[in-house]
Amino acid sequence: MKLVRYGRIGKEKPGLIDEEGRLRDLSGVIGDLAGANLSDKVLKKVAKIPYDTLPLVRGNPRFGVPVGKVGKFIGIGLNYADHAAESNLPVPTEPIVFMKAVTSLSGADDPVMLPKGSKKTDWEVELGVVIGTRARYVSEADAEKYVAGYCVVNDISEREYQLERGGQWDKGKGCDTFGPVGPWLVTRDEVWNVDDLDLYLELNGKRMQTGNTATMIFKVPQIVSYLSQFMTLEPGDIIATGTPPGVGMARKRFLKKGDFLRLGIAGLGEQQQDVIGFQEF
Repeated sequence: MKLVRYGRIGKEKPGLIDEEGRLRDLSGVIGDLAGANLSDKVLKKVAKIPYDTLPLVRGNPRFGVPVGKVGKFIGIGLNYADHAAESNLPVPTEPIVFMKAVTSLSGADDPVMLPKGSKKTDWEVELGVVIGTRARYVSEADAEKYVAGYCVVNDISEREYQLERGGQWDKGKGCDTFGPVGPWLVTRDEVWNVDDLDLYLELNGKRMQTGNTATMIFKVPQIVSYLSQFMTLEPGDIIATGTPPGVGMARKRFLKKGDFLRLGIAGLGEQQQDVIGFQEF
Protein backbone atom coordinates (compact mmCIF):
# COMPACT_ATOMS: atom_id res chain seq x y z
CA MET A 1 0.00 0.00 0.00
CA LYS A 2 0.90 3.61 -0.50
CA LEU A 3 -0.17 5.34 2.70
CA VAL A 4 -0.32 9.10 3.17
CA ARG A 5 -1.31 11.82 5.58
CA TYR A 6 -2.99 14.72 3.81
CA GLY A 7 -4.28 18.15 4.69
CA ARG A 8 -3.09 21.35 6.33
CA ILE A 9 -0.10 21.35 8.66
CA GLY A 10 -1.16 19.92 12.01
CA LYS A 11 -4.55 18.81 10.63
CA GLU A 12 -3.47 15.85 8.49
CA LYS A 13 -5.79 12.88 7.96
CA PRO A 14 -4.76 9.33 7.04
CA GLY A 15 -5.31 8.15 3.48
CA LEU A 16 -4.09 5.79 0.80
CA ILE A 17 -3.40 5.92 -2.90
CA ASP A 18 -5.56 3.41 -4.81
CA GLU A 19 -4.62 1.37 -7.89
CA GLU A 20 -5.59 4.24 -10.17
CA GLY A 21 -3.51 6.79 -8.28
CA ARG A 22 -6.47 8.42 -6.55
CA LEU A 23 -6.42 9.57 -2.94
CA ARG A 24 -8.88 7.86 -0.60
CA ASP A 25 -9.67 8.76 2.98
CA LEU A 26 -8.81 6.33 5.80
CA SER A 27 -9.98 8.42 8.75
CA GLY A 28 -13.07 6.24 9.15
CA VAL A 29 -10.81 3.19 9.59
CA ILE A 30 -7.88 4.45 11.68
CA GLY A 31 -7.28 7.63 13.61
CA ASP A 32 -3.80 8.28 12.27
CA LEU A 33 -0.81 6.56 10.67
CA ALA A 34 1.06 6.48 13.94
CA GLY A 35 2.03 4.23 16.83
CA ALA A 36 0.25 0.88 16.97
CA ASN A 37 -1.48 1.59 13.64
CA LEU A 38 1.86 0.96 11.92
CA SER A 39 1.98 -2.67 13.10
CA ASP A 40 1.72 -5.57 10.66
CA LYS A 41 -1.63 -6.54 12.21
CA VAL A 42 -3.26 -3.18 11.54
CA LEU A 43 -1.67 -2.70 8.11
CA LYS A 44 -2.88 -6.13 7.00
CA LYS A 45 -6.38 -5.22 8.17
CA VAL A 46 -6.29 -2.00 6.16
CA ALA A 47 -4.97 -3.84 3.08
CA LYS A 48 -8.02 -6.14 3.08
CA ILE A 49 -10.48 -3.24 2.77
CA PRO A 50 -11.81 -2.86 -0.80
CA TYR A 51 -10.42 0.47 -1.91
CA ASP A 52 -13.63 1.43 -3.72
CA THR A 53 -15.47 1.46 -0.38
CA LEU A 54 -13.24 4.26 0.92
CA PRO A 55 -14.26 7.90 0.25
CA LEU A 56 -12.46 9.65 -2.60
CA VAL A 57 -10.71 12.88 -1.66
CA ARG A 58 -11.35 15.67 -4.13
CA GLY A 59 -8.87 18.29 -5.24
CA ASN A 60 -5.13 18.26 -4.66
CA PRO A 61 -4.53 18.47 -0.93
CA ARG A 62 -1.10 18.86 0.59
CA PHE A 63 0.69 15.65 1.59
CA GLY A 64 2.27 15.89 5.02
CA VAL A 65 4.81 13.59 6.62
CA PRO A 66 3.28 10.13 6.02
CA VAL A 67 3.86 9.11 9.64
CA GLY A 68 2.37 10.85 12.66
CA LYS A 69 3.81 11.36 16.14
CA VAL A 70 7.40 10.66 15.09
CA GLY A 71 9.50 10.09 18.20
CA LYS A 72 12.96 9.82 16.64
CA PHE A 73 14.38 10.98 13.31
CA ILE A 74 17.72 9.18 12.94
CA GLY A 75 20.34 9.67 10.25
CA ILE A 76 23.10 7.41 8.99
CA GLY A 77 26.12 9.26 7.63
CA LEU A 78 28.52 8.36 4.80
CA ASN A 79 26.67 5.15 3.95
CA TYR A 80 27.73 5.17 0.28
CA ALA A 81 31.46 4.67 -0.34
CA ASP A 82 31.49 7.08 -3.30
CA HIS A 83 29.85 9.79 -1.17
CA ALA A 84 32.48 9.27 1.53
CA ALA A 85 35.14 9.65 -1.15
CA GLU A 86 33.71 12.90 -2.52
CA SER A 87 33.56 14.18 1.07
CA ASN A 88 37.25 13.29 1.58
CA LEU A 89 36.30 11.14 4.55
CA PRO A 90 37.17 7.49 5.29
CA VAL A 91 34.62 4.75 4.64
CA PRO A 92 33.11 3.97 8.07
CA THR A 93 33.62 0.57 9.65
CA GLU A 94 30.43 0.99 11.70
CA PRO A 95 27.37 3.10 10.90
CA ILE A 96 27.76 6.80 11.68
CA VAL A 97 24.68 7.82 13.64
CA PHE A 98 23.25 11.30 14.15
CA MET A 99 19.83 12.70 15.08
CA LYS A 100 17.66 15.12 13.15
CA ALA A 101 15.26 17.16 15.28
CA VAL A 102 11.65 16.08 14.81
CA THR A 103 10.86 19.79 14.35
CA SER A 104 12.76 19.57 11.04
CA LEU A 105 10.09 17.27 9.58
CA SER A 106 8.02 18.59 6.70
CA GLY A 107 5.85 17.35 3.85
CA ALA A 108 7.35 16.13 0.59
CA ASP A 109 6.48 19.27 -1.37
CA ASP A 110 6.66 21.84 1.43
CA PRO A 111 9.23 24.61 0.86
CA VAL A 112 12.78 24.24 2.16
CA MET A 113 13.58 27.32 4.25
CA LEU A 114 17.15 28.56 4.53
CA PRO A 115 18.00 29.24 8.19
CA LYS A 116 19.23 32.62 9.35
CA GLY A 117 22.79 33.21 8.21
CA SER A 118 22.93 30.06 6.10
CA LYS A 119 25.94 29.83 3.79
CA LYS A 120 26.14 26.13 2.89
CA THR A 121 22.70 24.49 2.86
CA ASP A 122 22.91 21.21 0.94
CA TRP A 123 20.67 18.46 -0.45
CA GLU A 124 20.73 14.67 0.12
CA VAL A 125 18.23 12.21 -1.35
CA GLU A 126 17.92 9.18 0.93
CA LEU A 127 15.94 6.00 1.48
CA GLY A 128 13.81 6.36 4.59
CA VAL A 129 12.91 3.40 6.81
CA VAL A 130 9.85 3.63 9.06
CA ILE A 131 9.70 1.39 12.13
CA GLY A 132 6.40 -0.43 12.66
CA THR A 133 7.09 -2.54 15.75
CA ARG A 134 9.19 -1.79 18.82
CA ALA A 135 12.74 -3.05 18.20
CA ARG A 136 15.28 -3.66 20.95
CA TYR A 137 18.38 -5.83 20.48
CA VAL A 138 17.03 -7.41 17.30
CA SER A 139 19.14 -9.59 15.01
CA GLU A 140 19.93 -8.75 11.40
CA ALA A 141 17.98 -11.86 10.36
CA ASP A 142 14.81 -10.56 12.03
CA ALA A 143 15.30 -6.82 11.55
CA GLU A 144 13.05 -6.31 8.52
CA LYS A 145 10.08 -7.71 10.44
CA TYR A 146 10.19 -4.52 12.51
CA VAL A 147 9.90 -2.25 9.47
CA ALA A 148 6.49 -0.86 8.48
CA GLY A 149 7.68 0.48 5.16
CA TYR A 150 9.86 2.84 3.16
CA CYS A 151 9.77 6.42 1.92
CA VAL A 152 11.79 9.21 0.34
CA VAL A 153 13.74 11.54 2.64
CA ASN A 154 15.63 14.70 1.73
CA ASP A 155 18.26 15.04 4.45
CA ILE A 156 18.80 18.78 4.07
CA SER A 157 22.04 19.80 5.78
CA GLU A 158 23.73 23.12 6.56
CA ARG A 159 27.37 22.15 6.10
CA GLU A 160 28.90 25.12 7.91
CA TYR A 161 26.75 24.41 10.97
CA GLN A 162 27.47 20.68 10.64
CA LEU A 163 31.23 20.70 10.12
CA GLU A 164 32.67 24.10 10.98
CA ARG A 165 30.87 25.14 14.15
CA GLY A 166 32.24 22.52 16.56
CA GLY A 167 30.55 19.59 18.28
CA GLN A 168 28.20 17.09 16.69
CA TRP A 169 26.62 17.05 13.22
CA ASP A 170 23.14 17.64 14.67
CA LYS A 171 23.37 21.45 14.46
CA GLY A 172 23.49 21.27 10.68
CA LYS A 173 20.79 18.63 10.39
CA GLY A 174 17.88 19.78 12.52
CA CYS A 175 16.85 23.21 11.22
CA ASP A 176 13.18 23.82 10.43
CA THR A 177 12.09 22.23 7.09
CA PHE A 178 15.34 20.20 6.86
CA GLY A 179 13.47 16.86 6.83
CA PRO A 180 11.03 16.52 3.92
CA VAL A 181 9.55 12.99 4.07
CA GLY A 182 7.15 11.26 1.69
CA PRO A 183 4.95 11.69 -0.24
CA TRP A 184 4.01 8.14 0.70
CA LEU A 185 4.87 5.40 3.12
CA VAL A 186 5.09 2.28 0.95
CA THR A 187 4.53 -0.83 3.04
CA ARG A 188 7.41 -3.28 2.99
CA ASP A 189 5.39 -6.01 1.25
CA GLU A 190 5.29 -3.82 -1.88
CA VAL A 191 9.04 -3.14 -1.97
CA TRP A 192 10.35 -6.29 -3.58
CA ASN A 193 14.05 -5.53 -3.28
CA VAL A 194 15.04 -2.64 -1.05
CA ASP A 195 18.67 -3.30 -2.05
CA ASP A 196 18.01 -2.31 -5.68
CA LEU A 197 16.21 1.04 -5.75
CA ASP A 198 17.29 3.91 -7.99
CA LEU A 199 17.63 7.33 -6.34
CA TYR A 200 17.90 10.71 -8.06
CA LEU A 201 17.93 14.43 -7.29
CA GLU A 202 17.75 17.41 -9.63
CA LEU A 203 18.49 21.06 -8.89
CA ASN A 204 16.75 23.54 -11.20
CA GLY A 205 16.26 20.73 -13.72
CA LYS A 206 19.89 19.56 -13.71
CA ARG A 207 20.71 16.09 -12.40
CA MET A 208 22.91 16.26 -9.31
CA GLN A 209 22.58 12.83 -7.71
CA THR A 210 22.15 9.43 -9.33
CA GLY A 211 22.49 6.31 -7.22
CA ASN A 212 21.15 2.93 -6.24
CA THR A 213 20.65 1.39 -2.81
CA ALA A 214 22.74 -1.57 -4.01
CA THR A 215 25.84 0.49 -3.19
CA MET A 216 24.90 1.20 0.42
CA ILE A 217 27.69 0.13 2.78
CA PHE A 218 25.30 -0.90 5.56
CA LYS A 219 22.02 -2.43 4.39
CA VAL A 220 18.62 -1.91 6.02
CA PRO A 221 18.74 -5.04 8.26
CA GLN A 222 22.22 -4.09 9.47
CA ILE A 223 21.13 -0.54 10.25
CA VAL A 224 17.96 -1.51 12.12
CA SER A 225 19.76 -4.20 14.11
CA TYR A 226 22.71 -1.90 14.87
CA LEU A 227 20.56 0.98 16.09
CA SER A 228 18.49 -1.35 18.25
CA GLN A 229 21.62 -2.21 20.24
CA PHE A 230 21.91 1.42 21.38
CA MET A 231 18.32 2.64 21.57
CA THR A 232 14.82 1.22 21.52
CA LEU A 233 13.24 1.90 18.15
CA GLU A 234 9.55 2.75 18.45
CA PRO A 235 6.73 2.61 15.87
CA GLY A 236 6.89 5.74 13.77
CA ASP A 237 10.62 6.32 14.17
CA ILE A 238 12.20 7.31 10.83
CA ILE A 239 15.71 6.33 9.75
CA ALA A 240 17.41 8.16 6.86
CA THR A 241 19.93 5.68 5.50
CA GLY A 242 22.52 7.85 3.73
CA THR A 243 22.96 9.51 0.35
CA PRO A 244 24.77 8.71 -2.92
CA PRO A 245 27.35 11.12 -4.39
CA GLY A 246 26.53 14.44 -6.00
CA VAL A 247 25.86 16.66 -2.99
CA GLY A 248 26.46 20.40 -3.06
CA MET A 249 29.42 20.21 -0.69
CA ALA A 250 31.38 18.26 -3.31
CA ARG A 251 30.21 20.52 -6.14
CA LYS A 252 30.90 23.78 -4.24
CA ARG A 253 27.30 24.74 -4.99
CA PHE A 254 24.84 25.34 -2.18
CA LEU A 255 21.15 26.15 -2.09
CA LYS A 256 19.94 29.70 -2.47
CA LYS A 257 16.57 31.39 -2.45
CA GLY A 258 14.65 30.64 -5.66
CA ASP A 259 16.19 27.20 -6.27
CA PHE A 260 13.94 24.24 -7.06
CA LEU A 261 14.60 20.63 -6.00
CA ARG A 262 13.10 17.51 -7.53
CA LEU A 263 14.04 14.11 -6.10
CA GLY A 264 12.72 10.60 -5.77
CA ILE A 265 13.26 6.88 -5.40
CA ALA A 266 11.91 4.22 -7.75
CA GLY A 267 8.53 3.01 -6.48
CA LEU A 268 8.52 5.36 -3.49
CA GLY A 269 7.41 8.58 -5.14
CA GLU A 270 8.83 12.01 -5.84
CA GLN A 271 9.35 15.26 -3.92
CA GLN A 272 9.41 18.81 -5.28
CA GLN A 273 10.57 21.73 -3.14
CA ASP A 274 10.99 25.46 -3.62
CA VAL A 275 13.86 26.96 -1.64
CA ILE A 276 12.82 30.08 0.26
CA GLY A 277 14.50 32.55 2.55
CA PHE A 278 14.09 32.59 6.30
CA GLN A 279 10.58 33.41 7.52
CA GLU A 280 9.17 33.84 10.99
CA PHE A 281 6.33 31.42 11.65
